[in-house]
Amino acid sequence: MDGNRFLTILPQFLVLIPAAISCYFPVHHRMKYTPSQTAALCLAALLPYSFLCAWLCAVLRLDTNVVILPSLVLVFFLYRHTVLFDLPRCLAVYVGVCAIQSFPSQFSYAFDSFLHPMSNPINFSAEAAFFQLGISCLLAAVFAYPACHWFAPIVGRLDIPKIWYSTVILSAVFLAFNVLAIPHSYRTLRVGRLSYLFPLLEICLLAVLVAVYVLFYWNARILLEHAELKERSHLLEIQVRQYRALQEHIRQTAILRHDFRHSVRLLSSLAKKGDIDSIRSHLAEYEDSLSKDVSRHYCANTALNALFGYYHEMAVSANIRVDWHIELPDPLPAAELDMACLFGNLMENAIDGCLTVPEEKRYFCLATEICHGNQLYIVSTNSFDGHTRKGAGGLHSTKHSGKGTGLISMSAIAEKYGGALQASNNEREFFTDVVLKI
Repeated sequence: MDGNRFLTILPQFLVLIPAAISCYFPVHHRMKYTPSQTAALCLAALLPYSFLCAWLCAVLRLDTNVVILPSLVLVFFLYRHTVLFDLPRCLAVYVGVCAIQSFPSQFSYAFDSFLHPMSNPINFSAEAAFFQLGISCLLAAVFAYPACHWFAPIVGRLDIPKIWYSTVILSAVFLAFNVLAIPHSYRTLRVGRLSYLFPLLEICLLAVLVAVYVLFYWNARILLEHAELKERSHLLEIQVRQYRALQEHIRQTAILRHDFRHSVRLLSSLAKKGDIDSIRSHLAEYEDSLSKDVSRHYCANTALNALFGYYHEMAVSANIRVDWHIELPDPLPAAELDMACLFGNLMENAIDGCLTVPEEKRYFCLATEICHGNQLYIVSTNSFDGHTRKGAGGLHSTKHSGKGTGLISMSAIAEKYGGALQASNNEREFFTDVVLKI
């Protein structure tokens, strides 16, 4: 084996390491293992693999691109195993990073053609190989902050597979172009103006790709803000409905208080006659009229209190037996909108589950409790018909194809606040357990 050729090829495979690091920037908050464990796993896999591939290319005189391109597929399976996102988002992030990291190789070919005009990519020089590795590390460093602070929230919140698959296609186009644009001979790049047009074209393409990602970020942000405004609008509608119900209750109780003097006269008359049964009947009727209080108090937060009242009324209207024990800290352990989304999805799923069984079997139990002083436990149990759809990554929706967005949203909110969600079921009941750190 030619030792010099091995040392020349090795940096070309070590490029996989900064590329792998870049893949974790947008998903750093949803990794299966800790950052140190993930780093150790990747280094343990990629370093020996890089040395092995470099050795094979040196011994068999293989073109490094013949080995690197299939390697990208293998590395993706490693990446997919270490993050908690679904396939569309994993694929979009991975192919996007590969597209960005394909540009250093093109720049290195231009640099190598300047150093060795009569050579070709198969006889890649050591200077160009280390130049490529340096550019790859530089790009990883440049994109670290925007990927972690701007794109990570988008990746975490935007759960629309079609959008992510469209970004995969776009990134794949740029990646494929750079693969097809690899020159067979550096003499081609030295013809006419190609010596400076080729790197200039690659710089322009990189700028266009970055601009596309920036536009995607802004559009995704607008889409998420619109969804948030829609959720807030729905919450306000619920509050308005509860406010109107409260006004109606106040009006009715005002009438009852106004008519109370007639009840006193009636009770006085019945007492003189000694008609105890009639007195008891009248008092029971009056007590029943007062007990119809639509302004139930669940928690100190007005918005959540209205939300609980809305779904309680919905459950009662569907003849669902409701047993709720709500205990929430004040202030809330999470943002009001996040808590509304969490409980809204939980109660909506539970009520939908109850509607799949006959009325006499419908029940929905919900309890929240603060334990150990710093953890909020949410336990939900509801009746359902026992029908579920399970697939890769957990439970899938029974209303449409694909995963249930309600469970995904609740799980994301729980993990956002250092907690977790667990969903399980038997043939008659569905259980949802959520824990949040407060």
